[in-house]
Order: sequence, then C-alpha cells, then structure tokens
Amino acid sequence: MSGRELDAAGITEPSLRTAYEQCRLLNAAHGRTYYLSTLLLPAAKRPHVHALYGFARYADELVDDLDAPDPAELVRWGDRFLADLAAAGVDGSGHTAGDSAYAHVDHFVSRAAIHTARTWDIPTETFEAFLESMRMDVTVTGYPTYADLERYMYGSAAVIGLQMVPILEPLPGREQEAADRARALGEAFQLSNFIRDVAEDLRRGRVYLPQEDLDRFGVSRADLAPGPTPPHVVELLRFEIARTRALYATARPGIELLHPTSRDCIRTALALYGGILDAVEKADHQVLDRRVAVPLPRRLAVAVPGLVRARRARSRTRPARPQPA
Repeated sequence: MSGRELDAAGITEPSLRTAYEQCRLLNAAHGRTYYLSTLLLPAAKRPHVHALYGFARYADELVDDLDAPDPAELVRWGDRFLADLAAAGVDGSGHTAGDSAYAHVDHFVSRAAIHTARTWDIPTETFEAFLESMRMDVTVTGYPTYADLERYMYGSAAVIGLQMVPILEPLPGREQEAADRARALGEAFQLSNFIRDVAEDLRRGRVYLPQEDLDRFGVSRADLAPGPTPPHVVELLRFEIARTRALYATARPGIELLHPTSRDCIRTALALYGGILDAVEKADHQVLDRRVAVPLPRRLAVAVPGLVRARRARSRTRPARPQPA
C-alpha cells in the first residue's frame, strides 16, 4: 500500500521513500484516528500527511515521553530541522532543483517533512511556531487564562491545521476562510485530547485546563489526581466539553471549502475526534482513573461509509497535483 502511495505522489528517490515510509509507520503506530482518516485522501496526498504527522509526533515525544523525555534533544533536533528547512529553499527562498536539496538532511522525519513543505509551499513559520510550543512544554506547567492556552495551542495544534490546508486544496478564493476553519479544528482536536488526558498530563507535571476555569469550579491540582472524578471536576469537564464543541461547530463549515476529494477525510476526522467527547460523557466524565477511547466498532461505523464516499469523489474529480519539488 505505501509503495503505491509513494508512486502516486511521484516520490522516487530511495532515501526519500524510506523516510516517508518510516513516517507512515510512526503514524500507523501512534495516531490511529489520524491514520484512519488519512486513508480517505487520494493516494498521492497520504505520504505528505504522514510526513507532517511524523514531524509533530517526533518532536512531541521528546518532551512527552513518560519514561525518557529529552528536552535538550528537542532543542538540538528542532534547530537542525529549521536550518535544514532553510537550506532546502522553502518558501521561494532559492529552491534547489532535484534530490540534492535533501542530501544534507540526515533525519528521516526531517527529510520527509522538508520535502512535503517544499512540495506544498507550507510556510516555515508554522514549523517554527510548533517547535516553540513544544519548547514551552519543557518549562510551562499551566496556563492562567484561556487566552494564554490559545497562544500555546496556536503552535501545538492550530498550525497543524494550517499546514494541512494546502494539501487539502481549498476552493479558489476561499483559502483564508478555509485556513481560519482549519485553525479552529486543530484547537478542537487539541482540547479533546486535553479533556481526555487530564490525569496523564498531570503525571508530566502539566495542566492544560486554564487556571481561571479551575478557579471558577473550585478545582485544585490535587483534585485532578488519579481516582474517581469529583463532582466539581465533572462540572469543569462539562464546561470544557461545551467550549470544545463550539470550536467543532466553527470548524465544520470549512469542510465544504475543500476540494471534494479532501472532504471525507476531514469529515471523518472531525467525527472521530469529536467522539472522544462523547466517550468522556458516556464514561460519566471518569477520566482521572482511566483513558477513555472511541470504541473500534464506532470508529469503523464512521470510517467505512467515509471510505465509500471518498472513493466516489475521487472517481468524479481529480485533485490538482503539485509539481515535484
């Protein structure tokens, strides 16, 4: 399957193919919902989505690994990534023709992500912002207000939506609105994870629910420790779920602003990530002593019809293909 996708994307250079395949395996192992949704895209686009996932996952693990976080390596690897990105001539700053543009990139995630950035002209600022948010995780353990959390989420989540927009091909003239909706969707995905992973994040010493919200419901950090979820924490989670659902509602109209062959991918991702909130509610908000998940039958019930629709859309229309970088 992956070889066919790489062929469809016009990726022929052996080291690039290896890099993309490693990113695909990373996505399949750690991002089940994301990976499942990616299968609804045209084959030529899937490797590029795997590359962006690989970039985000690799950086995130350097600070989030519960057993062996390596923040110093995050800084070293991130600086090298940005230097390699600049050397490859992203954003029209002196593209170098041919595969030699990637010969100096020695990390598989960097090689694939930089090739994707060049192919789709993804702004360098989005990679810089993501790495900055990951570095915040090294020292920042909480956020006083929702506005503070939004600044973090811009780099940790919103820019991932912005990176995806060129690959998803917004309709001509609707690019900015599509980007705005994608930013909201990235934040909704992130908040869904924060709600589900309260106890796990606390094990890392962090709380991603704004302190002003904790204060509003009389919740202390001690109340978020593993165990039954106290009633006032349940009320806090209900508040955060409502806020997150409002973001999903803002993002949803953006689906129709995308190329027809991209819509079912995002529609499915939205339904599956939004299903995390349903799972939290079904568990009576008991997220402090367990990790709730969208059951496999539910994931398949959402994804399989999406696959059928996506194939039908691909048979009716073809996405524009970028010229190889």
